[in-house]
Amino acid sequence: MSTQEKQLEDVLLAEDEAKENQIVLFNDEVNTFDHVINMLIAACDHTPEQAEQCSIIVHYKGKCTVKSGSYADLEPRCTKLLEAGLSAEIQ
Repeated sequence: MSTQEKQLEDVLLAEDEAKENQIVLFNDEVNTFDHVINMLIAACDHTPEQAEQCSIIVHYKGKCTVKSGSYADLEPRCTKLLEAGLSAEIQ
């Protein structure tokens, strides 16, 4: 591998690492606003106001990005939301 190819590979790897993942929360007809708000506060460290705003967006738009960060940080948070009966995924 040439030096130029190695540098290009390093740049592409750095770009992949710099990309943030996101937890996207989806609307459902099961969970109450209070439950969603409480779980966003508990799992995503939202303020009550932030959690309420996200729950309203999810209700009217069908989904909302509720947390961004590294996969390692988001994975346990998303698991907590899923275990609480919410519909969420890491993108």
